[in-house]
Amino acid sequence: MKEVDICTYAETFPEAHTDYKAEWGATRLLLDDKMFGMLGQDKSGKRILTVKLRPEDGELLREQYAEIVPGYYMNKVHWNSIDLAGQVPDETIKAMIQNAYQLILQGMTKKRQREINELVSDSTIS
Repeated sequence: MKEVDICTYAETFPEAHTDYKAEWGATRLLLDDKMFGMLGQDKSGKRILTVKLRPEDGELLREQYAEIVPGYYMNKVHWNSIDLAGQVPDETIKAMIQNAYQLILQGMTKKRQREINELVSDSTIS
């Protein structure tokens, strides 16, 4: 999956956006100010996407795909890095991004979750 497609997909979620953090040399996928993913590179220069997942989901995916490893420069329990030149199917990458977004959304206040969910409801009505 191309990096531009990853950013475009991530930005389809309510209140999600991307920004470039120059000091990290990485593009962050954000919900409000909370990061749910990051596009960057590892020490060898390999392009990677790192996403936050529930530990059990990350473990399962790391067992299924050699290209998914514990998060590079991140908490190895919650974050997982995907080699973008590898064979992980686009649909799996999209599901990981969606799960990461949902994980961050669930960690927000109930009030903020309602506000975001109302945006979804309002957009489906119009």
